[in-house]
Order: sequence, then structure tokens, then C-alpha cells
Amino acid sequence: MSLDVGFEQINRLRILRNFALIRRCVVNKAEQAVEDFNRGFNCAQAVFSVFAPELGMDREKALKVAAAFGGGMARQGLTCGAVTGALMVLGLRHGMEMEGKSEAKEATYSRSRHFMQLFRERRGSVSCSEMLGCDLSTPEGMKEAVEKGLFTTVCPRAVRDAVEILETLD
Repeated sequence: MSLDVGFEQINRLRILRNFALIRRCVVNKAEQAVEDFNRGFNCAQAVFSVFAPELGMDREKALKVAAAFGGGMARQGLTCGAVTGALMVLGLRHGMEMEGKSEAKEATYSRSRHFMQLFRERRGSVSCSEMLGCDLSTPEGMKEAVEKGLFTTVCPRAVRDAVEILETLD
């Protein structure tokens, strides 16, 4: 009897895991990234992890790589994490991987500048503190961001915009 219960639980877990995988395939990248952000991943993780698997990096590793880039790099209010996550995507897509391939390096920089220009056109800035209007590196700034609901309004829009822009670029 207990063996049957064990198999039933294992099958239930397999079904749930398969459902989650199917859902990830059906939901578009922008929606998935916003959903990931709303579940507690930072903006860089949310953007980078939806593209990483198709570029040869598993999701879990992508989440770890991008972990320190949220809140404008470790909550310092510098470059928006959605932007740094997008730049990581561009690096995986086009980056220099061998010594002497400087054309790939320059092409990546050019694509990155183009992405940042398009992001600025949508969001007005690539700076976390400028977009939020507060300093996340201070307790007062964090309190202000929470009280104003910036993590539920401004940040998800930045994540969505970053993913949508990336999907238009080669």
C-alpha cells in the first residue's frame, strides 16, 4: 500500500513539473519574465533567464549569474537590472568567445548601445534610480519604493520592455 502511495506522489510531481514546462512554452517571454519578477526574482534574473536556455545556458545557471544585478546592480541604483539582463542576453548571442575575434566584440557593443537607445526611448533612462526616483541603496529609498508601489508598477514594465526589445533584435 505505501509503495502505491509513493508512486502516486511521484507521478503527481511529474505531472506538475510537465505542466510547468508546457506553461513556459505557451506563455510568451515577456509575460514569463514579468511573472518571474513578480514571483521574487530580480529584474536581471527575470530577463536573462527567459532567453538563456535557447542560447545554451540552463535556467538555473542563468538565475545564479544574474542574481547580483537587480536593483541597479546589488541595489545600488545604477544600470537597471532589466538592462543588464538584456546585455547578458546580447553577450550570449553575439559575444566574443575566442581571442582575436574583435569584430564580435565590436558587434556586441554596437547591438548593446542600440538596445540601450531603444530602452531609453521607452523608459526615459537606463538608470534604476532615475526610473524609480529614489535611491535603493538606502533604507529610506527602499521604503519609499515599497510605499509608492514601484516594484509592482515601474519594474515589471521595465522587464517587459527589455524582453520585447530583445525579441525585435537579431
